[in-house]
Amino acid sequence: MKIENIQVLRGPNIWSVNRKKLIQMRLNLGEMEHKPTNKIEGFLERLEKIMPTLYSHRCSPGVPGGFFQRVVAGTWMGHVVEHIALEIQSLAGMDTGFGRTRETKTAGIYNVVFTYLEEKVGIYAAEAAVRIAEALIKGDDYNLEYDIQQMREIRENTRLGPSTGSIVEEAIARNIPWIRLNNQSLVQLGYGKNQVRFRATMTEKTSCIAVDIASNKDETKRLLTEQAIPVANGITISSVEGVDDAIRKVGFPLVFKPLDGNHGRGISINIKTKDEAIAAYEHAAKISRKVIVEKFITGYDFRVLVIDNKMVAAALRDPAHIVGNGHSTIQELIDLENTDPRRGYGHENVLTLIAVDRDTLDLLDKKGYTLETVPAKGEKIFVKSTANLSTGGTSIDVTDHVHPQNVFICERISKIIGLDICGIDIMAQNLTEPLTENGGVVLEVNAAPGFRMHIAPSEGLPRNVAGHVIDMLYPPGKSARIPIIAITGTNGKTTTTRLIAHIVKNNGHRVGFTTSDGIYVQNNMMLKGDTTGPVSSEFILKDPTVDFAVLETARGGILRAGLGFSHCDIGVITNIQEDHLGLADIHTLEDLARVKSVVINSVKKDGWAVLNADNEYCVRIGKKAECNVAYFSRNEENPVIKAHCKKGGIACVCENGFITIQKGDWKIRVQRTILIPLTFGGTVPFMIENVMAATLATFLWGFKTEDIQTSLQTFIPSAAQTPGRMNIFDFKDFRFMIDFAHNPDGYNGIKEFLRHVDSPLKIGIIAGTGDRRDEDIRELGKISAEMFDYIILRQEKHLRGRTEENILSLLIQGIQSVNPDKEFEIVPKEIDAIKHAMSMAKPGTFITALSDVVDNAIETVQNYQEQERNGLFNV
Repeated sequence: MKIENIQVLRGPNIWSVNRKKLIQMRLNLGEMEHKPTNKIEGFLERLEKIMPTLYSHRCSPGVPGGFFQRVVAGTWMGHVVEHIALEIQSLAGMDTGFGRTRETKTAGIYNVVFTYLEEKVGIYAAEAAVRIAEALIKGDDYNLEYDIQQMREIRENTRLGPSTGSIVEEAIARNIPWIRLNNQSLVQLGYGKNQVRFRATMTEKTSCIAVDIASNKDETKRLLTEQAIPVANGITISSVEGVDDAIRKVGFPLVFKPLDGNHGRGISINIKTKDEAIAAYEHAAKISRKVIVEKFITGYDFRVLVIDNKMVAAALRDPAHIVGNGHSTIQELIDLENTDPRRGYGHENVLTLIAVDRDTLDLLDKKGYTLETVPAKGEKIFVKSTANLSTGGTSIDVTDHVHPQNVFICERISKIIGLDICGIDIMAQNLTEPLTENGGVVLEVNAAPGFRMHIAPSEGLPRNVAGHVIDMLYPPGKSARIPIIAITGTNGKTTTTRLIAHIVKNNGHRVGFTTSDGIYVQNNMMLKGDTTGPVSSEFILKDPTVDFAVLETARGGILRAGLGFSHCDIGVITNIQEDHLGLADIHTLEDLARVKSVVINSVKKDGWAVLNADNEYCVRIGKKAECNVAYFSRNEENPVIKAHCKKGGIACVCENGFITIQKGDWKIRVQRTILIPLTFGGTVPFMIENVMAATLATFLWGFKTEDIQTSLQTFIPSAAQTPGRMNIFDFKDFRFMIDFAHNPDGYNGIKEFLRHVDSPLKIGIIAGTGDRRDEDIRELGKISAEMFDYIILRQEKHLRGRTEENILSLLIQGIQSVNPDKEFEIVPKEIDAIKHAMSMAKPGTFITALSDVVDNAIETVQNYQEQERNGLFNV
């Protein structure tokens, strides 16, 4: 078997709108296409032995063991690979569940699709599943545990930490979108101007000064002491010579800790001799140049969490420890403790595996023990000096047992230091009594405190502390989203997108929009190129200045990675015509409609789908849509429009020369078609459709018809506002039009326009695109022969696997099938073709360049215009 391609789908996609995180693997079964599982001797037995947990997979029979029943009956290897990929992720601690395997139009090649939690783990699972299946086919041994451990390690290296992850999960539960901004813990919640950012448990509300103070333990203690908060007595030293001074001023037993350390690193406790003190200083000095030396306070280690100046959780923390049984060594007891199913690798479970390190050996050495010592039965031995969960510590929730005065003290501390999210470490006998009475002290105040001990304590009630963070970042009444209008279709997407953006901008919004020629914010180009995929959508949604997004969404991006947004308010499909067929397993218009429908399926339940009633595939999508539907049509007598409006629906039609909104029996005339520049005096039907789509979408959003009317009148088709969309340049003796038409439907639109052009000579410059079907390229030649008097063929770019000669031959076949005597010639380079066409022009000539690289053509023609104005024009 051969993996031909692995794609990561991160947003709504053709397989599922709700399951956004999918791996799509294109798998060539090779000879296994002719060997279903029931024809491979011993396959089931080997599969059951290596992965008995597959019994839980119900598959199509819908019962436990259902997948094994399919294997017995005979199923193809792509299906087996799907189930293996899902199960090995589960075995590595990542439960997924959804999978699909479908044969493509190419025999023996399948799309294997399954969910993932961590992207890199999903890719690894796809590759490992194929390796496992091949080993089972051959009867070879396979080290499954290696793959599972590799996936665990990849997950720990790439996943969000438990604190960050809990905030993201709470956001998802509240339907707040999120974007991971790096491969660490920097996350954006919300879109555009309504976004907020956070990193771990520091938010954009977190004060830099407060973090700086909290990071300086000496400064923190000073501020707390001045405000009568009980703290541990101590001093700060910066050299080994200062150890004697610390012993004299503070007195044994001591605690040494780095001034700006975290996560318990570099800390040594219960230091009772000078030699121990020197070693403890040197250990802490590896983390920080300055070291705090404090009195060692006996008691229990508590962590109190304060969010937005309110105490939300408290936990008793216990350092990692073992309890003797009278016959096992300390190392054996640690190994036994690590078999606790609650313990796992990294953050995968409630507790973390206990690792032996210098801290462990130092603690044992102080007791005169080694790892081979056999402690007495019932003896409790600490193997870590701090109670951090990341080093194997445990936590017990005590939130409901904190004395009101201690709540007051902790909330006051958060304001003294100035932290919006604050973890306060307290050493005391308990928190049920005021610290001022039981001798308890504040040890540290932590910026970016971990949430794990609160959201998943080893004992007690889990606390949804992430909910308090979201409450702070998004208080009642604050939205996390901005309006999104998404536009897809075969032709007219870019013009419709630009017109909608123009209307939105004229209504006072700061609009960001994506098109096939670039990304724009308020008409300022941010990036140039074909920017109609999910990355470009995210560019706009990440921009904190944008308050309205208008996103052109092409088929390529949907197939490649899914949508770049979770939901949109309005989805527009301009039309569905033959283009790009034969690519990426899209062979028919039904296939193409399935891709385009992803946009409509992503529309909010109370949002709107804007669809072309003159296009049967759009109408089919409308019948299945789970949102509100509105149609547009150039024919007010269209039966779909009449039936829709009879039920009280909303539509946009062209009637009596007007662009009109129809709402049930009511009609609202927006503007005369001939007064809308984009329609070229009402002579270009496909431009009228674009206008109707944009008018209807913006009307449904809530813009007034008079404001839409003004915008329609001020949107001028030009190289500036609609580059490559019927851009007409006037010369003294001829006119020159550049258009991006590149498929039969686009060519027919130009043909319809040219019927209204009075010219003695219509010259066309055309080219094909190599990744289209033969019949599509021939069709371009046919339509060209019908609309041009003279044709210049050029083909210097976009060969895409074909030869220049092959594409030109197909175009010529199309031309000659209409008129064997039609005049044409080949001028390979576009610039030369433009110059040659101009040299042929006589008074009244109309030249049309159907260009696949509009920027080059526009610049060339504009240069010739400038030369003519300066009296230098010579072709």
